[in-house]
Amino acid sequence: MATRFQREASGEFAITAASATSVSIGTSVYASSVHVSHNQPPQAWPVTCFAELSSAALSQAVAPGIEIVLIGTGPALRFPRPDVLRPLIDARIGYEVMSTDAACRTYNLLLAEGRAVVALLLIETGEAANRG
Repeated sequence: MATRFQREASGEFAITAASATSVSIGTSVYASSVHVSHNQPPQAWPVTCFAELSSAALSQAVAPGIEIVLIGTGPALRFPRPDVLRPLIDARIGYEVMSTDAACRTYNLLLAEGRAVVALLLIETGEAANRG
């Protein structure tokens, strides 16, 4: 069952719904992991399960001016190894790790505040979900 969000943010990249198997941003539905930013169109995030989280995967969020990165770890809260977070730490970018649905809600709140936010949202599917 998808959770629909009130669209608090006027930005075109607000998350409008989320479920265990997809995230909706505007009118587009993403059934695999996605990288969404306050100022750029959503793009595929090449992580199919929690075990694939790596520093290279998180470095995709490092960009000038980013204040905070939200890492959605799927339906459950799971913490990445400290070395995985190194690109964000080295760039002095704040981060929060939470379940994907919580990351979606938090992203919208920060977006409504006008914050420079990125959300890396893990959507595990099929066999990838069993490996995570």
